[in-house]
Amino acid sequence: MALMEHLESAWDQPDNGLWEMRGPRRHFTHSKVMAWVAADRMVKGIRDFGLTGPADRWEELRDTIHAEVMAKGFDAQRNTFVQSYGRPELDASLLLIPRVGFLPADDPRVIGTIDAVQRELTHDGFLRRYLPAESDDGLPGGEGVFLACSFWLVDALLGAGRRNEAGELFERLLALRNDVGLLSEQWSVGDGRQLGNTPQAFSHFALVTSALRLHGDGVFRSDGPPGSWPGGLRR
Repeated sequence: MALMEHLESAWDQPDNGLWEMRGPRRHFTHSKVMAWVAADRMVKGIRDFGLTGPADRWEELRDTIHAEVMAKGFDAQRNTFVQSYGRPELDASLLLIPRVGFLPADDPRVIGTIDAVQRELTHDGFLRRYLPAESDDGLPGGEGVFLACSFWLVDALLGAGRRNEAGELFERLLALRNDVGLLSEQWSVGDGRQLGNTPQAFSHFALVTSALRLHGDGVFRSDGPPGSWPGGLRR
């Protein structure tokens, strides 16, 4: 209850986003979507599971946030959601929009976002989280591809019905594991080595989520012959 009351007064304020950017605060689309998630889940908790709270008020808040994101976080000319309001940059976190139920996975605006993210953030088939040189993040230098983001792309492709693409990318990601099967935070495409925190829980959680989604969709099977799961994985 207290968290929702805080959200009601804070959701429309700029912030530093998922990636904790050191630059000026902005209205990050992902932040607004997650505020929508909080309101949406609380309304469902009250209506479906008997939790206590002002469902009508939070339902109105949920709908208000959704309408604002659609109006300010979506670039209709490019058919893609953007990293923050009023700016053209993209962000891999936009791939989470269908996962949280903000829009269906096969919505044309989601498909457009997948295509735009692939087009602008891909490096050797893997995803950067955003383009540092264009995002005013307050950090020096560049970085590698962010492995969790590429697993998010696996999930988004699968939801869009692009099963072969999803499976192929998943197999390429598994091939980046080190000799004991672990992943780091990032991958250096040019050097062919892991970068950042190692091992990185963020990467492994995304790997497991993608594996379960692919299994549930029948792309890979845990009960098949050897090799039916890539990279020696078993459920």
